[in-house]
Amino acid sequence: MLSVIICTYNRDKYIYNVLKSLAENTLPYDRYEIVLVDNNCSDNTRGECDRFMRDFPDVAFRYFVETNQGLSHARNRGIKESAGDILVYVDDDALVNNEYLETYANFFEQMPEVEAAGGPVIPQYETAEPDWMSHFTKALITGYKYLGDKQKEFPKNDYPGGGNAAYRASVFKKVGLFNVELGRKGDSLVGAEEKDIFDKMTTLGMRFYYLPTAILYHLIPEKKLSKDYFDRLTYSIGKSERMRTLTIGKGKYLKRLVSEMVKWAASIVLCLGHTLTRHPKRGWKLIQFRWNVTKGLLGK
Repeated sequence: MLSVIICTYNRDKYIYNVLKSLAENTLPYDRYEIVLVDNNCSDNTRGECDRFMRDFPDVAFRYFVETNQGLSHARNRGIKESAGDILVYVDDDALVNNEYLETYANFFEQMPEVEAAGGPVIPQYETAEPDWMSHFTKALITGYKYLGDKQKEFPKNDYPGGGNAAYRASVFKKVGLFNVELGRKGDSLVGAEEKDIFDKMTTLGMRFYYLPTAILYHLIPEKKLSKDYFDRLTYSIGKSERMRTLTIGKGKYLKRLVSEMVKWAASIVLCLGHTLTRHPKRGWKLIQFRWNVTKGLLGK
């Protein structure tokens, strides 16, 4: 059975629709449950969930409040409360395609040797896409992920997006739970808790696959396209990497610093390329991204 885990914090604008998109999936109701973890919401999240339960009474839906603030706390609570042997994490500000759950259910049944999987993350803008958006900043801001239309193992150093990822429940018995020092807390944008899990899985030789028909549409409001959000998010990426790597050891952190220098060289080349192709705003945004990440990485 699948346990679909949704961790939410003050997203009453979106929560009903993501639940509805799951309930309208092709997978029969008796093959999955939805576990919603409310991480101290102060809006009308509970009311919207009650509306969903009235509209879809046949869906196995369970609601929990996790009082320890933080996405990792909420994700760990979801693991604890789930009854399924496959755990599917879905973002609270998204929609899924009709074959989403059936794709995951069939894959894990047919591939018993694979421990995790993820699918495309496609942004759906509430306003127009800004002209400074490039392939790299799109992945950063929106979680965009698309590796083509063929099922395949994730390439080296790549892994499923946190808002569209499925794991065998046994994974967390082997690698441990999400690191509660990482992950978003309230309005904080610190992350890297998923990367931490997938790094541990890689170390143990676990495999994870890309499934092109498990599609998540990530809704992007205008505020996520603002300069303030961009600066806070990119700085938080660097800060998250500093925290994550230092937890592993100083050697891992130093290795990450060397990687940052390589990424600076690549960013400069990309910036020049965008400038030469008459897209200077895209190039400059990449430099701003790298600058903010480096500051966070150095603890500045």
